[in-house]
Amino acid sequence: MKIFKALSSRIFIFGLLMVIQASWIFLLTFNIIESNRWIETLLSLISVLVVLAILMKQDNPSYKISWIILILCFPIFGGLLYIFVGNKKPSRIIRRSTQPILDEMKGEMLMSNECSKDLDNQVSYGFSYLKAMGFGTYQNTTSKYYPLGEYCYIDLLRDLKQAKHYIFMEYFIVSDGRMFNQILAILKEKVKEGVEVRFMYDDFGSLTTLPYHYERELENSGIKSLVFNPFKPVLSVAMNHRDHRKICVIDGYIGYSGGFNLADEYINCEERFGHWKDTGIRLEGEAVWNLCAMFLSLWNAFRKEDYDYSIYKPKHHQVKNVPTDGYVVPYGDSPLDNDRIGEDVYLNLIQQAKNEILIMTPYFIIDDTMIKAFEIACKKGVKVKIITPGIPDKRTVYRVTRSYYHHLIEYGVEFYEYCPGFLHAKGILVDNEIATVGTINFDYRSLYLHFECNVLLYKTKSIEDIALDFKKTLSLSKKIDVKYSKKYLGIYESILRLFAPLM
Repeated sequence: MKIFKALSSRIFIFGLLMVIQASWIFLLTFNIIESNRWIETLLSLISVLVVLAILMKQDNPSYKISWIILILCFPIFGGLLYIFVGNKKPSRIIRRSTQPILDEMKGEMLMSNECSKDLDNQVSYGFSYLKAMGFGTYQNTTSKYYPLGEYCYIDLLRDLKQAKHYIFMEYFIVSDGRMFNQILAILKEKVKEGVEVRFMYDDFGSLTTLPYHYERELENSGIKSLVFNPFKPVLSVAMNHRDHRKICVIDGYIGYSGGFNLADEYINCEERFGHWKDTGIRLEGEAVWNLCAMFLSLWNAFRKEDYDYSIYKPKHHQVKNVPTDGYVVPYGDSPLDNDRIGEDVYLNLIQQAKNEILIMTPYFIIDDTMIKAFEIACKKGVKVKIITPGIPDKRTVYRVTRSYYHHLIEYGVEFYEYCPGFLHAKGILVDNEIATVGTINFDYRSLYLHFECNVLLYKTKSIEDIALDFKKTLSLSKKIDVKYSKKYLGIYESILRLFAPLM
């Protein structure tokens, strides 16, 4: 039965269809070349022109180098392969649907506040930059940090049960199990009470965890549903762009984000790779509007039904005034433009650090610009500590992550591996006064290909909890020494590093 289930699964069928397509294209091209030698010359010329186009393109140098080497290794098919799947820009359908709404929402997320301008007169953490990108800085917001997904889950269930007006949820992975079933039961009950419920999930992220067209089942329960970028068995770069965000907004003034998806391993009800270390953040107050606006932007791009966004702002349903607790900026990133907001925020925090940089990330696959930023930070005397998983979820990616250890250790960066299991948390704490947590990994997919979101926190009470979590996580982690790091300097790792931007 297990074999039958595996062979009849959507991922196996779709994967088989894509292999058949790739094989058919290869054999067809090969047969044409055999009978028409001039076509081989034409395809080689196309590859040369593609290489020249890549060189002229404003793009990440590491990504460009990976493709150029691949094309040079396979000069006949390399150029065509790049034309089919090499462009990192989302498909025309996604761009045409999404970009106008994103542009429209930029002004909505500023809410006429001047916090970012005032802050940049005091510190240089990039608040004005985020404002220019359309993400306002907010006060009148409280934040609560969760060092584990299960802690966040308890409060999330409580808040969902207390919803009176609407619930918006957006997740990358949704899986049948205790976690999601409890949430689903609450959502169905809320629909009966007249609460508006919208639920959005990424099709590829949930490819093996939800039935095909599961959104129809949700709709039958009264839950408005949207599947982002439905996965199709077609060789296309469009399938590369996923919605990796995790957002929950309740009545406009309560919001959740973080690294956890809606699956049992994220709350340690199911063990897959040892103990699952994840984090979450709860916001209450004005800053929740940014999370809400990000949700509404994608929702209305593919299911247009809102014309007055102001009715979802926090002030409409907030039951009490929220005191000011530092500064909060929920922000997002998308592959639709040339602005690398996620990477820019990380780089700015690294560059502005004076004493210490603490990082948690499940994947560490970075380019030369970020490597240089870490080197300069160490030369300035900044202590840099990076925690990665002790047990991997993807072994090949894990080897790539470890291949960065040795070079950076020589400059003074300290690497630690979380011994109890898999660390899925994504966060950075600088000088114990500013932090960002959310969904953005230190890898190419998060920084260049996915829709992502993070929350920037400055001088909030939750910073103390984040610092305590780093301290505890470091105590549960093994420090990597130079001798150990040399194990991952082989030819295999060098080849993986070379093509890491394409993973």
